[in-house]
Amino acid sequence: MLATLNEAIAAALRESDEDEAGLRLVRISSLLGELEGAGVVDSLIDVLSSENPEARSHAGEVLEGLAFDRFKEVARGVERALKRLPVGSPALPELPYILVEIPEPGVTKLIGQFLRHGDADAVAAAIEALVQVGDPAAARMIEPLVDDMRTVELDEDGSEGSTELTIGELAEEALEILSGGEDDEDEEPAKGRSLPS
Repeated sequence: MLATLNEAIAAALRESDEDEAGLRLVRISSLLGELEGAGVVDSLIDVLSSENPEARSHAGEVLEGLAFDRFKEVARGVERALKRLPVGSPALPELPYILVEIPEPGVTKLIGQFLRHGDADAVAAAIEALVQVGDPAAARMIEPLVDDMRTVELDEDGSEGSTELTIGELAEEALEILSGGEDDEDEEPAKGRSLPS
């Protein structure tokens, strides 16, 4: 069954009709959520790599649901994804935001692995996710990034504009928040800006 679904994912990713591709990927994600095994997580992450926002959203929800029940399996799949997905894959900046919703002790460490990735958007997402976790111990993982000059474009919440920041600037803001230096404890890095989806 998984092999058939993987073939269907590949076909949907090649589909020229964006609506049809999205519909297929959403259905495939739902079916994957009913299966078990390491390949299921890999396949859901492949759907998360698509350019279709609806398919990514649905795959993320299914993956999050699996993580509540089978966190170790999902964590291993995420670790494999960090090694196999190319820089620029839409899944890389999505995964930290999915993981942050899982109430497991290993989440902080797993998100921390994104900080060493070559994809700047994935690093920025991991920084924001670690701030959401709110564990001051995450600061030691973020500190090495304060001199990182790679840039990311962050969307302004509630507006159509975006702002370009360096990873280092984002890391400094995160460190300030994690150290309790911000007045608003719920504030995210870059004053509520989030990565484009």
